[in-house]
Amino acid sequence: MSQGKKLFEQMDFHLMEDDAPSCFLNGIEEEIFYTSYPFTFISRLKEVPQSPLHHPEGNVWNHTMLVVDEAARIKEKSKDKRAFMWAALLHDIGKADTTRNRKGKITAYDHDKVGTQQAVEFLKFFNEKEDFIEKTSKLIRWHMQILFVVKSLKFADIASMKRDTDIEEIALLGYCDRMGRTGADREAEEGNIESFLHQCKEIR
Repeated sequence: MSQGKKLFEQMDFHLMEDDAPSCFLNGIEEEIFYTSYPFTFISRLKEVPQSPLHHPEGNVWNHTMLVVDEAARIKEKSKDKRAFMWAALLHDIGKADTTRNRKGKITAYDHDKVGTQQAVEFLKFFNEKEDFIEKTSKLIRWHMQILFVVKSLKFADIASMKRDTDIEEIALLGYCDRMGRTGADREAEEGNIESFLHQCKEIR
C-alpha cells in the first residue's frame, strides 16, 4: 500500500470513528500531506484567510476542524455517515482558489462550485466508488444554500438542489458549517435550519 493511500485510509477511519476527528487531523505531520497531490487540496487551507467578521476562528482550516467535530457529534442522524463526514472535511476546499481580498473584504465566491470539482478529483484519486463520490460532491455543491435560502438571496436554487441531493442531508451539513464558527449561536442556527427546511418543502 502506498503512503498516500495509507494516510487516506487513516483519515477515513478517524472521520468515522472519532468523537473529535480534528485531534488526528491537526496532528498529521507526514510530509506527503503538505506537499503531495491531492492532499494539498486540504492542507493548503491552513494558509487561506477568512473574514474576521464572519469567521473569528481564523483561517479555513480552523473553521473546517470545528465543522468536522460538529459533524462527528451528529453523524448518526445522517443517512450516509461516510459521505456526510467527508463532505464536512472537504466542503470548503474550493476557498483556496476562490478567496480574494476585494477592497479590504475577504470573499470566496463560487467556492462551493469549485470545491465540488476538487472533491471529485480528490476522491477519484483514491479509486472511491462513483456513488460515494456523487453523494459527497453534491453535499459540497449545495452546502451554501442554507445561507442563500434563509437570506432570500438570488443564488438560492431550491429546485435544482432537490433534484441533485437530499435536503435533510444538506440541512445537517449546513448546520455543522454554521456552527463551525467561534461564538456561534446554537439556538439561532437551529432556527435557520428549520426555516431552510420549511422553505425547501414548499417547493415541488
